[in-house]
Amino acid sequence: MSTTAYAQSVDLSQWSPDYIKSIAGTETFDTAGHCADVVPLDYTGRLTYWWTGPTEASPQIEHQINDEFWAAWAKTYPNIETDAQNIDYNQLLDRLRTTLLGNAGPMVVRLQILGGVEFASKGYFQELAPEDIGYPTADFWPGAMKSVTWDGVTYGVPTNNETMAMIWNADIFERAGLDPESPPATWDDVVTYSKTIHDKLGISGYGLVARQNAGNTPFRFMPQLWAYGGGALDEAEASPSYQDSYLDNDGAKAALQAAYDMYVRDKSVPTSALTNTQNENQSPFIAGQLAMMIAHPSEYAKMVDLAGQATGADKEVADTVVANMRYGLIPEGPARRAVVFGGSNMHFINEEYVEGGFDEMAAKAFACFWNSPEWSTKLAWTGSNPGNLAGFKTEWMKERLDTIKFLDVTTSMLPSGIPFPVIPEATEIMNIIVPDMLQNALTERMTVDEAAADAAAKVDALLGGGL
Repeated sequence: MSTTAYAQSVDLSQWSPDYIKSIAGTETFDTAGHCADVVPLDYTGRLTYWWTGPTEASPQIEHQINDEFWAAWAKTYPNIETDAQNIDYNQLLDRLRTTLLGNAGPMVVRLQILGGVEFASKGYFQELAPEDIGYPTADFWPGAMKSVTWDGVTYGVPTNNETMAMIWNADIFERAGLDPESPPATWDDVVTYSKTIHDKLGISGYGLVARQNAGNTPFRFMPQLWAYGGGALDEAEASPSYQDSYLDNDGAKAALQAAYDMYVRDKSVPTSALTNTQNENQSPFIAGQLAMMIAHPSEYAKMVDLAGQATGADKEVADTVVANMRYGLIPEGPARRAVVFGGSNMHFINEEYVEGGFDEMAAKAFACFWNSPEWSTKLAWTGSNPGNLAGFKTEWMKERLDTIKFLDVTTSMLPSGIPFPVIPEATEIMNIIVPDMLQNALTERMTVDEAAADAAAKVDALLGGGL
């Protein structure tokens, strides 16, 4: 099969739950036939690969698909000797840092979406674009391609993408006099709905998360900040330069004011929001004491599990919550609709840092195989989406949509996805500076304007005063 057979006809302008369902299962793909055009199937070589795969906590289907992948890989390229290491998520970055310092890294590594920028900026990664492994860049999300671009150079291929959605309790909405089947359309509506629910029912409206040094905070506040026109830098722009701080612009201050209004003025969010992660929203939600929150498709399965563990009167409440659980698009703001663009990327390591040398043909064969429409879809089965857009047309995507509740809604948020700034300092900005800004405003240690200015100054200092 020729490479051109994979040219995309997916229309991102139509992206919606109905469109996603309409294209699923409409095409078939010959993975081995396509990759044979990239690297002959009888190629003899060796490959070393590090990634974070299934763990003891993973669903059985993830283990099953993982086993099926490695069996298919060995059958397709039987002469490529493969050493693949499944390394714990929390250990992978540190282990890679150490081995690269000793020139003992693997040839290929798959990292969480922002993990790569640190290594690319230090010269550890090779230039790598989808075309190098037989796929057009157009077959991958623009937001995902931003996450593998450093200093104007593409250094990886997006393997999977994930976005979240707004979740609400339709029963609470109805009792508060709101349309039970419609989520808030705008972030201003979130503020209004949260206050209405709190005033009428005496419970929390929105599950605000503002904990310091916790990834859940930027994943839930940045969509609000971007929607109003703010940003950490200019990451929400079409061609970001990562030079201009947006944390103290009018949009960022409007988003911070909205959070202040819910927490301080209206008291319509949990008082524990300053120390909450998303985990702390789960108990009040299943107890019918929280109306809205942002989370993944897996949140529904978690609520089903919690309802199954409940007893007595709690069981009745929990079952009602599950029956009334709804997923919708994350609200818009004056500037845009936005969500954090998550997922993982595959990278090739520069030969001088690879133990035993780099086998280019083996690496390309493997990257083609893993990122094919077939395996890009299967390997993202339970909690993500295929990095290769052609995966949305496969029979496996149709099966996922039929079996994973609300997947179509979270998937429909992908075109609104914005990756965190692709700079080495992004982790400190997102996990420290942004939550500190929230804390300063919500505790009234600073005014909204002062908190925004303080955060922008910290970003300026972090980046060396070059803004």
